[in-house]
Amino acid sequence: MSRPEGVSISVIKRLPRYYRFLGELKDQGMIRISSKDLSERMGLTASQIRQDLNCFGGFGQQGYGYNIESLYEEIGRILGVNKVRKAILIGAGNLGRAVALHMNFERRGFHIIGVFDKNAALSGQIIRGLPIRHTDGIYDFCKDNSPVVAILCIPSIAAQELTPELVKLGIKGYWNFSHYDIASNFPEVAVENVHLSDSLMTLSYKISNF
Repeated sequence: MSRPEGVSISVIKRLPRYYRFLGELKDQGMIRISSKDLSERMGLTASQIRQDLNCFGGFGQQGYGYNIESLYEEIGRILGVNKVRKAILIGAGNLGRAVALHMNFERRGFHIIGVFDKNAALSGQIIRGLPIRHTDGIYDFCKDNSPVVAILCIPSIAAQELTPELVKLGIKGYWNFSHYDIASNFPEVAVENVHLSDSLMTLSYKISNF
């Protein structure tokens, strides 16, 4: 995602959290909220919230606060979740199945149109209403359907083998659960790495230093 000059990646990474909290408040029927009240709910300072949101323009009114639905929609627009991007999921093992079945992709701007795995025994099984296809068919599928995002729930060596072909096929974004360093090898694409083991070790550190 492109961002206004001077906006740090740390601010960008906080936007989904704002979006989630505001969505919950909107679903509860709340109309407006002050930066102070929002800060107490999120564990941030009111000053931090105002600074973050001011990076993208003024959304609040002094003495009124923020209109929750309006701010929710505006942050969604900044994040790009108001668009629908076609995605494929590669890797239909336990992790891939969990990701496919438990994520609300559509609410976050993605539509899974194909699921692939190299295990031929899985071919034809259904996930999210889609048949699992063998990875040998990725080339023809991408040529016919033009996905722009790949969700990689595969080992590093498999990601290393597949990614060059995916980049050539026009895949611009990668939600990468493998440990293969896509960003260093293909700086022209957008990558979001998900390292579950890193997160677990971070929890270990926090417990050790609590």
